[in-house]
Amino acid sequence: MADFDWLFVMEVLVGGLLSGVMYSLVAIGFVLIYKTSGVLNFAQGAMLLFAALTFVSVTERGISFPLAFAITFAIMVVIGIAVERTVLRPLTNKPPITLFMATLGLSYIIEGAAQLIWGTQVHGLDLGIEDVPFDVGGVYISQFDIFAAVVAASMVLLLSVFFRYTRIGLGFRAVADDQFAALAVGLRLPWIWATVWATAGLVALVAGLLWGARVGVQFSLPLIVLKALPVLVLGGFDSILGAILGGLLIGASEKLAEVYIGGYFGGGIEGWFAYVIALAFLLVRPSGLFGQKLLERV
Repeated sequence: MADFDWLFVMEVLVGGLLSGVMYSLVAIGFVLIYKTSGVLNFAQGAMLLFAALTFVSVTERGISFPLAFAITFAIMVVIGIAVERTVLRPLTNKPPITLFMATLGLSYIIEGAAQLIWGTQVHGLDLGIEDVPFDVGGVYISQFDIFAAVVAASMVLLLSVFFRYTRIGLGFRAVADDQFAALAVGLRLPWIWATVWATAGLVALVAGLLWGARVGVQFSLPLIVLKALPVLVLGGFDSILGAILGGLLIGASEKLAEVYIGGYFGGGIEGWFAYVIALAFLLVRPSGLFGQKLLERV
């Protein structure tokens, strides 16, 4: 134990936790839609790609960062509302598999629209933060990872305040708890759903910028959402807190597993270790850490 490098362990652990925060941000986009409508929005990855590609394409035309962000946000709001009105609303009360297939088809439509409008070339995205190590008490942490974690945490805090203290946020929580009761007290479900889809568009924009700056804005970017699925399994599909903690657990465990047991499997287990954890968790607690427990009728 004397030769054990605790600083290196901390370095790997912190790096995993910071990556997990970015996983959580993607997972929150799923949670927002699922809580209000019961839809597993598989198009969230395509929305992430469209947002990042729109932003970088606009900035390449000489538009400033704040204006490009505002333009892209407005476009994502329009897309979110359009999706709610043209896809979700006509399929209200349909079986979950129908809604899932609808969002799956929608993801390819959005990706195709992005390719048609902006082209297929890979874009670099510079947010002005260098990806260089930063020494914190002997532990080297990427400056970009710290920046991304702060942005993601701020986004989570903003959403928490919005849904807890604003009129629309309280309406969202009411719909999430009981749609029929929300209707009975006069809440307009289409308006709540449209707002939530618009919010999911904002989450996709922020996540798309962070991931686009890290890996480049390219058409493999929607695959990032696949890492959000184990996060949702651990935290629960209807819990924002669960998405945060699930992301931290997945990010930390996959990094530690790659470093300390990856050699026994030939390396490269970081890409699939999260799904092993998720599968094991499904066998023990299918609803996740903070998800609502499924009721079985005998």
